[in-house]
Amino acid sequence: MSSPSPLPDGPYAPPGAVMTNTAHAGTGAATLPARQVALAVLAEVRRDLRGAAVWALALAVAGIPAGLLWVWLAPRARFEVVEGGAVPVGSPSAELLVADDSVLVLVLAGLGLLAGGIAWAMRRRRGVATLVATAVGTALAAVLAWQLGELLAPGPTATQLGEVGTRVTTGLDLSSLPALAVAPFTALLVYVVAALFASADDLGRRDPQQRASES
Repeated sequence: MSSPSPLPDGPYAPPGAVMTNTAHAGTGAATLPARQVALAVLAEVRRDLRGAAVWALALAVAGIPAGLLWVWLAPRARFEVVEGGAVPVGSPSAELLVADDSVLVLVLAGLGLLAGGIAWAMRRRRGVATLVATAVGTALAAVLAWQLGELLAPGPTATQLGEVGTRVTTGLDLSSLPALAVAPFTALLVYVVAALFASADDLGRRDPQQRASES
């Protein structure tokens, strides 16, 4: 009859428990960096929240000059009211309505390029909060430019169209609402492309000397 195996020194743990503990340790080690990254991003957003809000508001206000530029650049046609309708004065282009949308797209694309470049130039504000603020601000600017342009350049009223001999001017009317997405799309494209070429993990928020001293 054989004697039982001697027990090891220290608390005894079944083999299955050892494997389970090892698996839990591996899972915890994998979860810890992800949690640290999430906390770091959250802390960054909180620090930049006020500056991002101001930046989004400034971009939204930029919709006013964009709308004025649309009114100034967009082509418009003049008509003279006659019996039974209206006849064009001169020879207006057949692509007049499409031209209105095209001009607004170009104006919003320019606004997006400018907004994306300035957002990236703000070195100490680079990050998630600035990216979101740029998208929201340019979207609001596009809507404001659209509404302001149609408000300042309305079409003829029914009363004007009923008076024979009156000359009226066509108003601005955006026929394609997806054109408003050009501003935020262009701004984010500029910002993301610049971030792809950033050599530092912090997108260059800190000066090279500061990074060297911390390392």
